[in-house]
Amino acid sequence: MERNFNKGDIVQHFKRETMTEEQLEKEPNLYLYEIIGIARNTETNEKVMVYKPLYPTECINGVDFVVRPIDMFISETDHTKYPNITQKYRFELYK
Repeated sequence: MERNFNKGDIVQHFKRETMTEEQLEKEPNLYLYEIIGIARNTETNEKVMVYKPLYPTECINGVDFVVRPIDMFISETDHTKYPNITQKYRFELYK
């Protein structure tokens, strides 16, 4: 599965669709992330996407960036688990 994101791209997680207008008005960057780049785990050789949340979140406490396995990052949204989500992929470029 090939999907390209570039350093500096802003992407949105599919859960942004579940936010109300009021929530997005209060926190306009909710579920938005800046792509830092792709890294490789030197022990396992696994590729990971390095990215930074653009909103306050507990996952960033004490660290500068977060990572997710590249295959998971570029995967399609689980429409069985989230049937009302229209976004095709877990993360997509923010428009």
